[in-house]
Amino acid sequence: MAASFPETAISTERLLLRPLAEDDAPGLAAMMADELVLAWTDRPHPFTEAHGTELARTLAPAHRAAGHGIVLAVTEHLTQRLVGLVELRNTDWRLRSTEISFITAAWARGEGYAPEAVLGVAQWLFEDRGFQRLELRTAAGNTAAQQVAQKIGGISEGVLRSAWIVRGETGETGETGETGEVVVGAPPGRRAGGESRSDLILWSLLPEDLEAPEAPAPAWAGGHRYVLRD
Repeated sequence: MAASFPETAISTERLLLRPLAEDDAPGLAAMMADELVLAWTDRPHPFTEAHGTELARTLAPAHRAAGHGIVLAVTEHLTQRLVGLVELRNTDWRLRSTEISFITAAWARGEGYAPEAVLGVAQWLFEDRGFQRLELRTAAGNTAAQQVAQKIGGISEGVLRSAWIVRGETGETGETGETGEVVVGAPPGRRAGGESRSDLILWSLLPEDLEAPEAPAPAWAGGHRYVLRD
């Protein structure tokens, strides 16, 4: 039987990361309709509620059961509103290494949710699952995603040349918007009109790269043991 991640929920100061549910489908469809998600990801376009239901009901559970990774919905503690999506993929169980990607809903950008969610997953991987390496891949024009990698303490390891397909006008001009933290990590998308090739920047995070706070986290902060970098 293939090794796999357990069904789990991860709590951070403001967010709950949990398995996808079928009633997330409307929120997923709304989130995927954003032009930046189209530009920087390889998700189907248009992404319908039927796609969201299939992801929650079939694709995400199969992805986890096969040992490839895990897909988690990211929600606000206070409102339970869907903030984004986090996926672990390309997991190597012998090396204890995996790759992370994330999508942030347009309304939630600029609040620091993406680095908070990614850091929470990293902490869970390193401390609870015994992993030794987390990878992120950001398109060369997606500066907001690169800022997320830097905030969690990621180390740039180099450039994968012409390794990504950017879709749409936003991707071609390299614009991400003032608060455009959208996605890192995904396999090349389908070729079609209005697409262009892009380099990918490879980032890594190891357990020793995490920056511990000077004092233990208080109970109200959920016991978080690592901090984001300026």
